Amino acid sequence: MTWQAVYALVSVAAVLGALAFTRIAADVIVMAALAALLVAGILTPGEALAGFANPGVMTIASLYVVAAGLKETGAIKWLAMRVLGQPGTIGLALLRVLLPASSLSAFMNNTTVVAMFIPAIQDWAARLKLPPSKLLLPLSYAAILGGTCTLIGTSTNLVIDGLLQTQKDIHLSMFALAWVGVPLVAAGALFLYLFADRLLPNRQGVLEQLELAREYAVEVLVDPSGPLVGKTIADAGLRSLAHGYLADIERKGRLLTAVPPETELLQGDVLVFIGAPECARELREFNGLKPAGGDVHKLDIAHHHRCLVEAVIGPDFAGLNQTVKESRFRSRYQAVILSISRDGRRLPGKLGSIQLQVGDTLLMETAQDFVDQYRYRKDFLLVSALNDSTPPNFRKAPWALGVLGAMVVASASGLVSILEAALVAGGMMLTLRCVPASKARRYIDLSVLVVIAASFALGAALTKTGAAAAIAETITMIDGLSPWLALVLIYLLTVIFTELITNNAAAVLMFPIAVAVADGLGVDFMPFVIAVTIAASASFMTPLGYQTNLMVLGPGGYRFTDYLRVGAPLSLLVCAIAVTIIPQVWPF
Repeated sequence: MTWQAVYALVSVAAVLGALAFTRIAADVIVMAALAALLVAGILTPGEALAGFANPGVMTIASLYVVAAGLKETGAIKWLAMRVLGQPGTIGLALLRVLLPASSLSAFMNNTTVVAMFIPAIQDWAARLKLPPSKLLLPLSYAAILGGTCTLIGTSTNLVIDGLLQTQKDIHLSMFALAWVGVPLVAAGALFLYLFADRLLPNRQGVLEQLELAREYAVEVLVDPSGPLVGKTIADAGLRSLAHGYLADIERKGRLLTAVPPETELLQGDVLVFIGAPECARELREFNGLKPAGGDVHKLDIAHHHRCLVEAVIGPDFAGLNQTVKESRFRSRYQAVILSISRDGRRLPGKLGSIQLQVGDTLLMETAQDFVDQYRYRKDFLLVSALNDSTPPNFRKAPWALGVLGAMVVASASGLVSILEAALVAGGMMLTLRCVPASKARRYIDLSVLVVIAASFALGAALTKTGAAAAIAETITMIDGLSPWLALVLIYLLTVIFTELITNNAAAVLMFPIAVAVADGLGVDFMPFVIAVTIAASASFMTPLGYQTNLMVLGPGGYRFTDYLRVGAPLSLLVCAIAVTIIPQVWPF
């Protein structure tokens, strides 16, 4: 090998080691490798930066905006409540997790789907008296498997499609991967249904202790024209929130305490929840609930500019020792108090009649610029906004779902490419105001896009210097190596890379090696490319291999060995099915 090939291999090895064994941000590591290849003259500036112009990267960026529209309108929460339901046994709970999660993740961002399902599953666990560890890891695995069914199911599929377009002038259709993905979902779901309960531990999650948090009482009104009227508390999903609990119901002048979960909700009911400040944010995600205080609707602030803010009253606060009503708080601060906490405990009684004192912590609905406006004023000692607390705009949810459906149909029918469909869908989300442009920018994860785009430089260096061909030649020199055995070897190598580093980086690094192995054997490269695509997503054995695995780590109370116990046999099952089906659909 030339020194350039050795340099490229050392660079890749350094990236793999840094990603696996250090805490340096992935985008910093990969960009440093790109710079090293550029400065050494291995790659020209155009070659080093080609990944930033790749269609797959731009498609992923556009899909972030589509996902933002779905989340901001509450469309995903709406879907979750309808498709998950309220199962009665662990077996039914697993089915309710596996089938909807895998189906939705085929068309939506996996991370968003898992994030929305976690609270619902915690509700099941509390109601059925089951440990969440029996359900949350199957949720992550179902989302991963579902992502292998369509081109937009996961960013890895789009990365490989981008490489095929730029290097081979080949486009994958929307459902090209379904020939492999659908059987994988069916087999994986059956495996998890039969063995997840036996293999997963009986362990509680790392739950937030409400008694240690600032405690508030949050009142919400059952909207007379909303979808919750006539539903029981359990069916509405209000039985067990992650950050609070239902304490009382005020109904026609009567106070109902210790209400059972089968209690029906009536129009005009005022529900009193007690919990941490995040409880108010959770309640925003339920279509059919609105703040009980009428003053909220008097705020002259656009819907998408509102958020929840906590503020501690300071000694220079203008309304000290006055009641909330006397202080004219809303008109003075353009904010409405939802609840008041004193010495870490909620204050009972009507909000309007509570006298405000130094040190009281207010939970308010106000404009997003409230924090910047009052951070350095003496009215408040401390001001902080709750993350992701803008109320969903449920009226726009049908539009958001319609845009998603139109994007899938347009791309699947071949009318437009997936990039064109994603760009138009993202533009429609902005045009229809499903998500404001300022918020859409924050949903785009630039660090992920940088890692993906910069990783293309590593793959280009392996190809240009002949390092990929050298690795492929070493693999093909194995005695008695048939194309099928080579396919298995490429698949397993990709799985190992995926468990150690990011799935997208693993796909980009293995792509040139897979193509070179196919060329060395004199067979078609497509089976090997598809194997890399599937294997790069099939991360089941470590919490770090895929983001959704990491998301359920805390809520499920998992340890590293739990992933290995379930993930290792699932990985072998997926590998066996994939390498059997792939050559049948894409012959050597």
